[in-house]
Amino acid sequence: MSDNLYTPKPEHKFTFGLWTVGNRGRDPFGDAVRETLTPIQAVEMLAEVGAYGVNFHDNDLVPIDASTGERERIVREFKQACSDNGIAVPMATVNLFYEAVFRDGAFTANDANVRAYSIQKTMRAMDLGAEFGAGIFVLWGGREGVETDACRRADDAIKRLREAMNYLCEYNIAQGYGYKFAMEAKPNEPRADIYMPTTAAYLAFIETLDHKEMVGVNPEVAHEQMPGLSMTHAVAQAWESGKLFHIDLNDQYPGRYDQDLRFGSVSPKQMFWMVKFLEDVGYSGMRHFDAHAYRTEDYDGVKDFARGCMRTYLILKEKARRWNNHPGIQAILADIEATNQSDGLGDFETLLARSFDRKALAAKGLQYEKLDQLTMDLLFGVD
Repeated sequence: MSDNLYTPKPEHKFTFGLWTVGNRGRDPFGDAVRETLTPIQAVEMLAEVGAYGVNFHDNDLVPIDASTGERERIVREFKQACSDNGIAVPMATVNLFYEAVFRDGAFTANDANVRAYSIQKTMRAMDLGAEFGAGIFVLWGGREGVETDACRRADDAIKRLREAMNYLCEYNIAQGYGYKFAMEAKPNEPRADIYMPTTAAYLAFIETLDHKEMVGVNPEVAHEQMPGLSMTHAVAQAWESGKLFHIDLNDQYPGRYDQDLRFGSVSPKQMFWMVKFLEDVGYSGMRHFDAHAYRTEDYDGVKDFARGCMRTYLILKEKARRWNNHPGIQAILADIEATNQSDGLGDFETLLARSFDRKALAAKGLQYEKLDQLTMDLLFGVD
């Protein structure tokens, strides 16, 4: 029973990027420890571990200097591999951070030709994703930032980003692709400061776009937790705004470099609240794992990593179901809800005339300690 409960199924919509299971373990202090995994091998691995889909940057699949003939062959063979293995391609994205041309940013670079090339490259990545039926296009501005603000005014960068997004939305309409754009925030790394550091920053920015209805966000656990913020709160704000178009799941020690650790391996309690939120509100999008295996692992270990990401999500999903049905927890929640009953504020005169006993309102304990410990008992498996 429990094994089946924690086995990934297509309806769970678990996806991984080619860059995740294909990560070779290279870091700033050491070269790769795993051989290159081809895109087709990655698809076969994801099918083996039970994933629903695969996502890719443009150049994860098609090398940046590939000829037209090479591109056509790669796309044809990858489509066949996805079909043969029952793997979907729900999301595509573009790499605007690796090549030296993006050293000063892409959409926000000072050089107008760099900005134009960045938009062109994105359009071609949109074309590629559309060939696979991708419905979400993620944009992570990894180089859209600075080491010194002497290079440009920050508001000029924001205006350039807006111009690029408006142009790409028009291209989306003209081509009839039907993409939803999901913008991904990060506070820093690889730049000292990135212009859109949080999900909330992007939510404000999106409201200034010409086609804001087709642009949302892609919150990532690591990117929110790097500066010590709450991923759950970022996700909730995005959901409440109708802008949670995609989500990146991994884990992260706050205050560290971007670690992309296996989902739930660092902060299971925080991830419990996030999973519970997603399941409670009925989020129907992809659960995308933007993480990678430890550098210690071979490709058997990479499979363990991928299985672990999905299993942990399903464990936390089941814990959330039990939390929602736990008698002790529900009794406390009922007491909390009882304090939420009111006739409303009324008009200004009525509210101003009301009398409040602030000492009585402050006198009763709220049982949050007990509620939290009951949660911990449940997570630790002793209740």
